Amino acid sequence: MPIISMFYGIIIRLYLMDNKHHNLPHIHAKYAEFEASIDIKDGEILSGDLPRKQLRLVQAWIELHRDELMADWEIAVSGENPYKIAPL
Repeated sequence: MPIISMFYGIIIRLYLMDNKHHNLPHIHAKYAEFEASIDIKDGEILSGDLPRKQLRLVQAWIELHRDELMADWEIAVSGENPYKIAPL
């Protein structure tokens, strides 16, 4: 579960071979004791919870880096380590 970015106390991970959400491209965001799986395509929470402010930051970051995230998703599902992505 490599860390691909960190900003404002939020850690973003992209798990290798993660098909828990029916192969939907998603990231895992952790902030303090909160953690959520977030869809890359629309920025909606698939499971878990994040405070509203941190969720908005993650959604803005996804919007800025969607193409990179989709490329990293393809790399991760093939079992390889994804690339780091610039923070917000």
